[in-house]
Amino acid sequence: MDEARLRSLTPSVIGVLVRRGADFAAAEDAVQEALVEAVRLWATEAPRDPKGWLVTVAWRKFLDAARSEASRRRREELVEDQPALGPGASVDDTLQLYFLCAHPSLTPSSAVALTLRAVGGLTTRQIAQAYLVPEATMAQRISRAKRTVSDVRFDQPGDVATVVRVLYLVFNEGYSGDVDLAAEAIRLARQLAAAIDHEEVAGLLALMLLHHARRPARTRADGSLVPLAEQDRSLWDTRLIAEGVEILQSALARDRVGEFQAQAAIAALHADARTAEETDWVQIVEWYDELVRLTDSPVVRLNRAVAVGEADGPRAGLAALAAVDPTVPRHAAVAAHLHERDGDVATAARLYAEAARQAPNLAERDHLNRQAARLNSDRRG
Repeated sequence: MDEARLRSLTPSVIGVLVRRGADFAAAEDAVQEALVEAVRLWATEAPRDPKGWLVTVAWRKFLDAARSEASRRRREELVEDQPALGPGASVDDTLQLYFLCAHPSLTPSSAVALTLRAVGGLTTRQIAQAYLVPEATMAQRISRAKRTVSDVRFDQPGDVATVVRVLYLVFNEGYSGDVDLAAEAIRLARQLAAAIDHEEVAGLLALMLLHHARRPARTRADGSLVPLAEQDRSLWDTRLIAEGVEILQSALARDRVGEFQAQAAIAALHADARTAEETDWVQIVEWYDELVRLTDSPVVRLNRAVAVGEADGPRAGLAALAAVDPTVPRHAAVAAHLHERDGDVATAARLYAEAARQAPNLAERDHLNRQAARLNSDRRG
C-alpha cells in the first residue's frame, strides 16, 4: 500500500462528501475512519479504484454517524435528493480545503494541525507525535479548529498568503516522531502549486526545495549542528537545488516579487556558491533590503545584520544590529558571531553563553555552549 498516495486522495474525498451535503467536520471525521479501514484492508491488495472505495466507505460512515443524531431525518432527505455524483468526479476540491484549513479565524497552530489532518491525511496520533504533545491535546486542538470553520462556506474564496504561511510553518517544524514534516510540507506545496498558478506559491516551493537540499549536511553523526559556512557542500542535493532554482527563476520572471520569492533568492545565492568564501554577500544584502521593504520584520533585519557583517565587515554588521530590538530571538547569537569576527573574544563568549540559555532547542543550545567554551578556552590558552 502506497501511504503517500492514500494521503494524497484525502482532500478530494472530503470534497466529494462536502458536495454531497456533509458539513466539513463530519466529512473529515468520516474520511479519517475510511483511511483507517484502508490501512487495515489494503495491506495485501488495494482496490482498482482507490478513490471510489474511499468515497463509498467514508460516505457510509458519515451516514451511520448522521443517523445516530437528532438530524437523522434531514440527512436522509438530503440523501434521497442527492444528485448523481460518481466517486471519481473530476471536481478538485484540494484548493478549497487549503483555504478552509488556513482560515484567518484560526490560530497558526490550529491551522497547521487542521491542514495536516484534512489535506495531508495524517492521523491525529501522527500529528501529535510530530509536535511532541499528547494525542488528546492534539485531538482537542483539531476539534476546536473544525468547530471554528464549521460555518464557513466551502466555496468561499480564500487567502493565498495565509495558506502559504501555514505551509511554511509546517516546513519549519522539520522532522520529529515518525512524520517528516519538512517532506510533508514539500509534498503539500507541490500539490498546491499544481492547483494554483501563483508566484508566491512557486516561491515557497522553491524556498523549501533549496533549504531541504542542504539537510544532509546540517548535522553531524552525533546530532550536533553544522553551521552553513562549515557544511560539506558535496552532501547538498544538487537535483533539488536545480529544481528550486528553475521554479524560482520562472516566478521572478513575472516581476511580482513577494516575501517567499525573496527568501528563495537568498537561499539560491547560498546554493550557488561552491565554497562559503565565494558567497555573493553583496547581492544577499540587496535581497534582504527587498525583504525589509516587503515585511519590515525584525527577524529579517536580524538576518540582514549577519549579511551586512559578511559583506562590509563586522563593524558594519554590528551597526546594523544596533537597530534591531534585542528581544528578537537569536539576537544574542548574532551579536556573539559579529563580536567574534571583530576580535572581541570576551564579549563574544559571554553572548554565546547568553544565547545558549535562550536557545529554542537542545541542539542549538549545545552548539552555542560549545562556541562559548571554545572562545573561553582560547582566551585561557
